[in-house]
Amino acid sequence: MNIFVGNLNFQTTEEQLQDLFTPFGEVSSVKIVTDKFSGRSRGFAFVEMPNQTQGESAVHDLNNYILNSRSIVVNEAKPREDNTRN
Repeated sequence: MNIFVGNLNFQTTEEQLQDLFTPFGEVSSVKIVTDKFSGRSRGFAFVEMPNQTQGESAVHDLNNYILNSRSIVVNEAKPREDNTRN
């Protein structure tokens, strides 16, 4: 299950997210999205959990969780839409 995590504090690390989600089950990847020019966090991340049930439990329990003084948004990531323009 691919999970979107938003409203992150810019100092939040991938390791902190890994530690936050691991109690719910196996975490296969954590990726904080960064600006391609500055390298600074864009304030959101994606967490991949191979087990759907464990992922749903993490989404349910961690949505609105306070992490680094911010209430984070956690939900199932929507499939990426093709952004090409004609």
